[in-house]
Amino acid sequence: MPIYENRANTENRVELSGAMQKEIYRGGQAFAEIAAAAVSGGYQVIRCDGWYGVDYPGVAARLSAELAKAGREAVSVSASKFYKPFKEIMEQKHPWITDEPAFGRVNEGETLADYTAPAAVAQVKAEIAALVKAGKTVIVTGPGAAFADEGMLVYLDHTADPMLWKMWTGTLIPFDSPEPRKDYFWKEYYYCDFYIMQRHKERIIDGAAFYGEAIKLDDIKLLTQACYREVLKQLAAQPLKQIRTYSPGPWGAYRYRDLWDIPGLRNNAWNRLAGADLALLVEAGDVKFDMPIVNLLKDHGDALVGHFSNTNYPGLIPVEIWLDDGYFPDRQPAERTSMPIHNHPGTEYVKRHFNEPLGRYETYYIVEAYQGANTHMGFKEDACLEEWEKLCRKSWAEQKPIPNWQDFIANWDTNVGDLFLIPEGTTHGHGGYQMVLEMDTCGNAAGGEYSFFGYDFMRPTWDDVKGTMTGKPMKMHLDRYFNIDKGCRASYVRDNLKPRAKVVSWNKEYSMDRFATLPQMPFEIERIHFNERGEYTTQGKFLQALTLTVGKRVTIRSKSDPSKQTVIDRLQCALVPAGFGDYEIISSTPGPNTVVLWRLKQG
Repeated sequence: MPIYENRANTENRVELSGAMQKEIYRGGQAFAEIAAAAVSGGYQVIRCDGWYGVDYPGVAARLSAELAKAGREAVSVSASKFYKPFKEIMEQKHPWITDEPAFGRVNEGETLADYTAPAAVAQVKAEIAALVKAGKTVIVTGPGAAFADEGMLVYLDHTADPMLWKMWTGTLIPFDSPEPRKDYFWKEYYYCDFYIMQRHKERIIDGAAFYGEAIKLDDIKLLTQACYREVLKQLAAQPLKQIRTYSPGPWGAYRYRDLWDIPGLRNNAWNRLAGADLALLVEAGDVKFDMPIVNLLKDHGDALVGHFSNTNYPGLIPVEIWLDDGYFPDRQPAERTSMPIHNHPGTEYVKRHFNEPLGRYETYYIVEAYQGANTHMGFKEDACLEEWEKLCRKSWAEQKPIPNWQDFIANWDTNVGDLFLIPEGTTHGHGGYQMVLEMDTCGNAAGGEYSFFGYDFMRPTWDDVKGTMTGKPMKMHLDRYFNIDKGCRASYVRDNLKPRAKVVSWNKEYSMDRFATLPQMPFEIERIHFNERGEYTTQGKFLQALTLTVGKRVTIRSKSDPSKQTVIDRLQCALVPAGFGDYEIISSTPGPNTVVLWRLKQG
């Protein structure tokens, strides 16, 4: 699935002292600084550990060149030599990757060290010792370079989206290989490698002399350990914006063309505003660099997501905010404009089946509605659910559409401000001709999500290379879909899943309302309405996701420390950390504004 980024107004600014600002290096200066630190510190081994996607051979070559200027001869050693043979590693990963095509089971407790071979580690250490004895400087590169034990440590990071591009194009190099593996499968990353790599990062990061963003080797950014820790501290204490992403797909629409300039994007099916794997763009002086938001959780988890979330869902950013595009300039059949008919599992299900801490619970909030705006939700009162299952299974087996699918699925006309609650096991799907703000929980720390597809009209999907809807139809998850579906009828949807908002506070400056909810939904949806200024609080315990749905631009600013602030545009989201406390929202222009807010019920 291709990903396109929107970096407009996504900077998160940190204020560093003049001295600390000088502890950020970029490009060739970064490699020169690593080499200089190694020489001045008397290090004969430089360990360049880090995340997937980094050009480790390029790092070794650049460092070798810098060391040569200091009269040192360098030899590169790949950390991939530390690991077990490929066959053994895949056997060890099998319980997490599993045989199921679409889902796996989260790796429980293993670390990168568990995939090393003791004999191989000893042999590589002996090789390094021999090279050092011969007067060489050894550069150990790749995930697990820290296992060399001795020498200066550098951690080189990489964000998810550009790394995923490498995975899809077959150029990603896994930790146990010196070469790309074209058959590297996304489940291997989302269920196993992400977790062992993240645990490894958390174990070694405090001992690194430098932290680097190494997405592009020619524009690497390098921070000293002290500078990196100060950046994390400041980020965790201010509202955060993430780099928004867009992906085309079979129901992708075109409202984005009126709102944003996204080079290369040809329709918009998945548009993410906030989530576990979206990157932060950090601005420090005249330097900008990308960083995974999960880096904040190690030392600032309570401050960012709140004590309850950090304790019960460790390592998890529990929220995901999407914007589902549904604008078409002409009339299209429902089979083109609609999402797949699908449902989502709850917490107990994902714990039991996938070893995840939190289920997927959703809401649809309509921010724009065009002629024909509609949402699929539940089943018609007279629909035979046994017949529906029979037709879905027959459709998938024979690869043929269901002509009368609309006889089964309830459909609702929608307008701006409508909200749908989507608890576990509820058949639903965005129907088109509307812009939906989707506010959900996300239970996968790597950013994966749990949607069980029941029917997708047997339509071809998007081929981004050809730029046409000529790809293979999406795969269905029929057993899981039917196992959890609760068969909600239209009357239940009407009475329970289309809530109204109740005013909970009002004054002459602003008002707040809160939508009715259900006990099984773990979060609240609230709105703040104002012309010039509004207020709210995190109470020191609630991570909040704020999206501006009405208005042009607002500033979210701490009441106790106005320097802690950010600015969001319409249809942009900011994550307000749990520890932020009392804050105000200030409009940039006269006129009505509405901020729609997600927060967990427990804090």
